[in-house]
Amino acid sequence: MSLVVNTNVASMNAQRALMHSSRELHTAMERLSTGKKINSAADDAAGFAIAESMTAQIRGLSMAAKNANDGLSL
Repeated sequence: MSLVVNTNVASMNAQRALMHSSRELHTAMERLSTGKKINSAADDAAGFAIAESMTAQIRGLSMAAKNANDGLSL
């Protein structure tokens, strides 16, 4: 009893190309929908780290301003 395995190389290549196109489409849609230049560290690792640091600093300063306003209203 022998088994024969057939592969459809053209189909496998088409599937791989479709997956690649799907990933590229997802990336493009993500960039368009957010309007950001850097959406993840994969886009620009150094820029992403700088942006996250600045975002954290802005949040801290916003909270400090809120706390100061709350202190004045007491």
